[in-house]
Amino acid sequence: MTMTRALLLVLAVVAAAAWLAEGKGGGECGGTPPEKVAQKLAACASAGKNPDAAPSSGCCNAVHTIGKQSPECLCAVMLSKAARKHGIKPEVAITIPKRCNLVDRPVGYKCGDYTLP
Repeated sequence: MTMTRALLLVLAVVAAAAWLAEGKGGGECGGTPPEKVAQKLAACASAGKNPDAAPSSGCCNAVHTIGKQSPECLCAVMLSKAARKHGIKPEVAITIPKRCNLVDRPVGYKCGDYTLP
């Protein structure tokens, strides 16, 4: 390997590491922090606090969209600081996909200390 090729390889590795460190290539929600994705679940506020509250259609649509793209992202959002800050209880939020009757939900998916019903 020539010195030029070795230098280009090192620069490529450093650039890739910086790209990933900025959250552009990894994380549960891809390049978007779970706290930001949590804003899309604002319609789920009451359903995430009260297990007896029926999730709205807007909530179910958002949960379905995020969960279908990435169960890891949905899990990260439900366990996020943003969700907890707004009074969302993870043990209640984790039941929303079932309460929405989402047939393609990842039943049995481990989400922190919780398992999707």
